[in-house]
Amino acid sequence: MEFSKDTLLLYAVTERSHLGTLSLLQAAEEALKNGITLLQLREKHMPYEELLALAKAMKDLAQTYGVPLIINDRPDIALASQADGVHMGQQDGSVKEARKILGPHKIIGVTARSVEQALQAQEDGANYLGIGAMFLSSTKDTASITPRETVIAIAAATSLPFVVIGGIKEDNIRTLKGLGASGAAVVSAIFGGEDVAQRTKTMRTLCEEVFCYV
Repeated sequence: MEFSKDTLLLYAVTERSHLGTLSLLQAAEEALKNGITLLQLREKHMPYEELLALAKAMKDLAQTYGVPLIINDRPDIALASQADGVHMGQQDGSVKEARKILGPHKIIGVTARSVEQALQAQEDGANYLGIGAMFLSSTKDTASITPRETVIAIAAATSLPFVVIGGIKEDNIRTLKGLGASGAAVVSAIFGGEDVAQRTKTMRTLCEEVFCYV
């Protein structure tokens, strides 16, 4: 699937703990139906076979809606499930190794918290950056907040498109205007309750307001 910066507008990262009666696949479909532009499957502790089965099901679902699927941290799962790419944290292995596994056409994203990390990711062949955390986050409660000045400096130093990440919700997303981001990666803003459809619609409208500069 071809990658462009427009794909980053509303980047949903899965989280299952607040979905109530919804399965993760049901929640993902609600998000896919209602406006996400990129989906990341993030399961840090799931056994290989279970994760692979889930990734394959998620890939089939995402493909139905024309949305790329990214696997968090696991190029091996991305390859085996025919997902569209992988997202790597700073501690999750190298971009070069992921590229070797996945080949030249898959999407590789990298978390960056400094200009140095961003430039290294660009040099190593990443397609996009995730910059943050912008706010305190349910998935990254010990993450240090990335200052706005750092985000602006990264945007000036690299040619890679980027999403802002970390604790982004309906009540704070407007403060991220003017940073040069192509979109936002969100977790609980979409998957933080059973009303995934309405949460997605709300975040899509806000992302278009904040990140579309035309």
